[in-house]
Amino acid sequence: MADELKLNPNKVVSFLNKKPEDFTKKDIIHFIEKNDIKMLNFRYVGGDGKLKLLNFIINDRKHLDKILTVGERVDGSSLFTYIDPSSSDLYVVPRYRTAFVNPFTEVPTLDILCSYYDKHGNPLNIGPANILRKAHKALQEKTGMQLEALGELEYYVSSELDKIYTITPQKGYHESHPFAKWELVRTEAMQAIASMGGRIKYGHSEVGNIVSGDWEYVQHEIEFLPVNVEDAADQLVIAKWAIREVAYKYGLEISFAPKIIVGHAGSGLHIHSRLVKDGKNMMVDATGTLNDTAKKMIGGLLELAPSITAFGNIVPTSFLRLVPHQEAPTNICWGDSNRSVLVRVPLGWKGVSNMIYDANPNEPEEKSKDPMSNQTVELRSADGSANVYLLLAAITTAALRGLEDPNSLKTAQKLYVSGDVGKLQKELNLPQLPASCFEAGEQLLKDRALYENHDIFPPSIIDGVAKALKAFNDKDLSEKLFGDGDALMNLVKKYLHCG
Repeated sequence: MADELKLNPNKVVSFLNKKPEDFTKKDIIHFIEKNDIKMLNFRYVGGDGKLKLLNFIINDRKHLDKILTVGERVDGSSLFTYIDPSSSDLYVVPRYRTAFVNPFTEVPTLDILCSYYDKHGNPLNIGPANILRKAHKALQEKTGMQLEALGELEYYVSSELDKIYTITPQKGYHESHPFAKWELVRTEAMQAIASMGGRIKYGHSEVGNIVSGDWEYVQHEIEFLPVNVEDAADQLVIAKWAIREVAYKYGLEISFAPKIIVGHAGSGLHIHSRLVKDGKNMMVDATGTLNDTAKKMIGGLLELAPSITAFGNIVPTSFLRLVPHQEAPTNICWGDSNRSVLVRVPLGWKGVSNMIYDANPNEPEEKSKDPMSNQTVELRSADGSANVYLLLAAITTAALRGLEDPNSLKTAQKLYVSGDVGKLQKELNLPQLPASCFEAGEQLLKDRALYENHDIFPPSIIDGVAKALKAFNDKDLSEKLFGDGDALMNLVKKYLHCG
C-alpha cells in the first residue's frame, strides 16, 4: 500500500497512507490536528450545476467532531428551483472520501464535498449527486457491473493579443509553448486538480485558436482517467473551479461555453465510459474486440441521445456548436475511430503490445500481464454548460436501458457508420439530435418514463428541466439569427460563463 500511495499528490491520502474510500471521521480529525488546519470548507453542487461553499472556523476538537458528524443546515430553496420556500431547510453532510487540502487559500484549509439530505435524514430526492448515485446503484443491482467514466474538459483562455509567436487560427491542436499560449495556466491547474484528488490522464492545447480585434482566445483540454462514475462527476466540478481559480490569479478569463465566437471551434465535454466487473472491462472479448455488452450499451446511448441533450446541452449556444459539417455531432450514429459520429469507439490498444519494444529495442520483454482493457466508448454531444451529475446520471440510465432492452443490439447494428457521416448523411438518412433547447426539452418529456424507471429521476426534475429548456423559446434560433452578427455576439456573451 505504501508504494502504491507514495506518488499520490493528494496530501490527505499520502499523510494517512490510505485510499480515499477508506477515510473515516477519525482520520479527518487526525489530519486536521497534525497539519495545523485552521478552516474547514463544505462544498456541494446546486441545481444550477455550480459548486457552492460554506466556510467553518475550527473552534475546538468538539466543534470539529460535531460538524463532521451531523453536517449543517442550508436553504434549499436558494439552491434548487424545485423546493418550496415554506419547507426548504436541507442538511449537507460531508463525504470523507472527498477530503483535500485547498490549494488556493492562504489559511490552511481542508475542503470536503457534501451530499444533501432532507428533514427526515433521507438522501435528497432531487439532489444531483443523489440522482447519479441512484442511477449507478440501479445499474449495479440489475447488471452486476459498475460504470466508470471520464470527461474531456475543453475551455478557452482569453487575453490581450500577443504579437510574439502569433497563434494560427484553428491550428492549435497539441501545439506547445510559445506557439500555444497559457500552457502555464493549464499545467498549474492540473497540479491543483491532482492535489484535490482528480485522476488526470493528460492536458494539451486544442484546435481552437481565435483572434478577434485586440484579443486572442486559445483553447485547451484536460482529460481524466476512468474512475467510478460518481467520482468522475466530483472530479469535473472540482476541475472547472480549479481552472477558473488559477486563471483568475493571472488576471485571465476562462470559458467552458459551447461557443465563444460563431464560426470557430466550440468546446465540448466528451464523456468516455466503460462497464467493469471484478476489475475486468466487460465490453471486450478475450481478443480485445468490442462485444455485445458494449454494443447494447451503445444502443442505449443512441436511443436516449436526443433526450440526453436536455442534461448535456442546456443553453441556446449549445446548439450553435451542434451544427452540420463541423466536428461536433448532429447525426445519431456510432463508429470505430470515427470523429464524425455521435458515439465513437476510440483505439483501445488491441493487439499492439509490441510497440514499446520496437520503440525501445533494448527494453527486456516482460512476462505476460493482464491489465484491464483501456477500451471505452465516447459520447461526443455534451458541452460545458451541463450539470455534470445529471448528465452522467442520464448516461448511466441510457447504459442500463441498453443492457435491458432486447432491441438495443438491433439499434446499434442499424446506426453503425463507417466513413465520413457528413458526406454520407443524405444516403444514410440518420436520425438527428435536437437543434435547440426547446426541442431537447420536448425529447426529455417524450422519454421521461425511461428516466423515471427504477426511481432514478424524480418527476419534478424531468418537469423542471424540460420547462427551463423550453422557456428559452429558441426553436429555429440559428436560422433566425443567421447573418445578424450583433445578435449572435450578444447571445454568446450572455452564456459565456455557463456551467
